[in-house]
Amino acid sequence: MTRTREYGDVSKWVSEVKNKFPKLADFLDFILANGLRFKEAVDSYNLIIDSTEKGKLESYYNSETETLEHFRFKQVFLRNTKKVFVSVVPRQLIKRISKKQKLTIYQIRNSIKRKGFGLRFGEVRDYFATHMTKFLTQSEIDFLQGRVSASVFMRNYFNPALISDLKFECLRV
Repeated sequence: MTRTREYGDVSKWVSEVKNKFPKLADFLDFILANGLRFKEAVDSYNLIIDSTEKGKLESYYNSETETLEHFRFKQVFLRNTKKVFVSVVPRQLIKRISKKQKLTIYQIRNSIKRKGFGLRFGEVRDYFATHMTKFLTQSEIDFLQGRVSASVFMRNYFNPALISDLKFECLRV
C-alpha cells in the first residue's frame, strides 16, 4: 500500500477526525506540533499526563525552551533504531494535555478505524517535516524527528542556545 502525498488531504483528515472524536483533538494537535512517530506520540502524551499527576512535569517539559526532553527517558524514546531527543511544544498545548486522560494505541486506532477513517499518522509525520522546511534546515528537521545518532545529539544539539533557536523557528508556525 502506497501512502498518498496529498498534504492538503492530510490536514482535512486531521480536521475530520478531530470533529468526529473531540477526545482526540489535543492528541492530534500534539502530533501535528511535533511530528513524532505514532507510538512515540502516545508515549509522550501519556508521560505528560503522568508527570503532571506526580507533580514532576518539569522533569520532562522544559518550560523555558518549551521542549519535551525525551532524552531523559532513554528506555522509552531512545530505542535501537528509532530515537527522538526533544520536541518543541507550546505551553498552552502542554497545559491542555495535562488535564486529559491517558490514551492507548489500541483505543486511538480502534476508534478511528471503527468510523471508517484510515490511519494516517505516518502521513501526519511527513506533513510536519514538509511544513518545517519553510523554517528549518534538513539537519534540524532530522534532529527533531530522531534521525540522528545519540552521539551526534550529544556533540551537536545538546546545547540550550541551539534548542532555543529551534523553539523560535518551530513556534513561528
